[in-house]
Amino acid sequence: MIVQPLAKTVLVRVEHLFRYYGSLCAVRDVSFQVQRGEVLGFLGRNGAGKSTTLQMLAGCLAPSSGTIQINGYDLLTEPRRAKSALGYLPEHPPLYREQTVDEYLRYCAELRDVPKQRLASALEETKVRCGITEVHKRFLGTLSKGYQQRVGIAQAILHAPPIVLLDEPTVGLDPVHRHAILALIRELSTEHAILLSTHTLSDVQAVCDRVQILDQGRLVASDTLEGLVGLGQSTALVVGLRRPPPLERLGTLPGVLHIERVEEGRFRLQHAPEENPAERIVEEAVANGWGVYEICAERSSLEEIFVTMTQSPK
Repeated sequence: MIVQPLAKTVLVRVEHLFRYYGSLCAVRDVSFQVQRGEVLGFLGRNGAGKSTTLQMLAGCLAPSSGTIQINGYDLLTEPRRAKSALGYLPEHPPLYREQTVDEYLRYCAELRDVPKQRLASALEETKVRCGITEVHKRFLGTLSKGYQQRVGIAQAILHAPPIVLLDEPTVGLDPVHRHAILALIRELSTEHAILLSTHTLSDVQAVCDRVQILDQGRLVASDTLEGLVGLGQSTALVVGLRRPPPLERLGTLPGVLHIERVEEGRFRLQHAPEENPAERIVEEAVANGWGVYEICAERSSLEEIFVTMTQSPK
C-alpha cells in the first residue's frame, strides 16, 4: 500500500497582526502563513514578541488589530471551531501537580471533547508517542522537567489537532530530554502544522523548515533555513598557498580590500560583495606557482545573521 503525502494546505493565516500594551507595541504588523506538514520557527531575543504572538494564535490573548484564521475559521468570529483545531504548549506547561499523568490527560481529553469511544486509544497512543508510558501513574509534581514537558506536549496533541503551537519546548532540558523532544517535533511535523517559538538556534536548525525572526515586535526576516543562511553573502575568502607571495602582492588583486594572515600559508581576504577575486587568485596561483591547496568562501552563520538582524536599540 502506497501512503500518499498530506496535501500542503494552509492551516494558519495571519494578516497585519498588532498587539499593544498601553503605548507599548509588542507585536507590530505581523503577517504569515503555515502549511500542513511544515515546522515554522519563531526566532527572537527575549521580549521580541514571540510568546505574545503565540498567545494570540491560541486565543488566549486578543489582538489589538489584524486577523487570524485557524484551519479556515476566523479566530474572532468562530473561536470554538478555530480553537478545536489547535494544540498549545505554553512556555510553562499548564500541569496540575497533584494529579497523576493519567488523571491529567483524561481531564484534558474531556476538555477537548475527545469521543468516549476514542478516549482509551487516544490516551494510549499519545502516551506511547510522547514517551511517558512508564510514568503514567506518577504524580506530575514528582516528574523531572523533561517529563513534564513531554506531558505538556501530550496534552497539546491528545485530540489530534492539525495545528500545534509550542512555546520554548526545550528550555531548561538536559541533552537527553532535549533530543527526545526535538525528535518528537520532527515526527509530529509529518501530520501537523507546527509553530515553534524559541531563541535557541540549534533547535531551529534541528527541526524547522522555515524561520521567521522577530525583533521588537516586527518581522525582520522570513525564509527557509537555507535561504536565511544564504543571506549571509560571502565577502571573504580563505586561501591556502604552499608558496605564498608577499601580502602586498595579494593586495593588488582586483576586489581585495583587506588581507589577514590566519596561519602560515593561509590567508583571509576581505573583498567587495560585487567583485569576488576567487577566479583571479586561482589564475595567478597557477601562473606564478603559488601552490594553491585551499580556496573557500566564508559565509555568516545563522547565529551571526540573527545577531545582525536583532541589534536594534532597546
